[in-house]
Amino acid sequence: MEQPTPIERLEKRGIKPTANRILVLKAMLDAPRALSLADLETRLGTVDKSSIFRTLAHFQQHHLIHVIEDGSGSVKYELCGSDTHCSVADMHAHFYCEACHETFCLHSAQVPVIELPDGFAMHAINYMVKGLCDRCAAERES
Repeated sequence: MEQPTPIERLEKRGIKPTANRILVLKAMLDAPRALSLADLETRLGTVDKSSIFRTLAHFQQHHLIHVIEDGSGSVKYELCGSDTHCSVADMHAHFYCEACHETFCLHSAQVPVIELPDGFAMHAINYMVKGLCDRCAAERES
């Protein structure tokens, strides 16, 4: 099955495909990991920080992305896998490297959903593993 274009992805979520929104979405699609605002600012040198932030807030409001709090003091943003909304299936585990400060998605490690008490409503799950990524661990061994 053919992947939707960035414009199609935006339109499916009811997001008007402006130039900045397309650029931010393409950067996130091309990234092998979750990205912070600073990461996106570096990747998109022509787009100012406030425009990127407004775009991310709009994407989050339309359930195109979700936020990952990795404990670094800087939130990371990741695209939702579903075409219509972020679901529990998007809430996989993440790995935070304490040396290079990158956050990696562990797509194969699904986070268990726990039964909540009556009246509670879940909107996110955050499962973070911390340590050294393969690259940083190898550098420390050599």
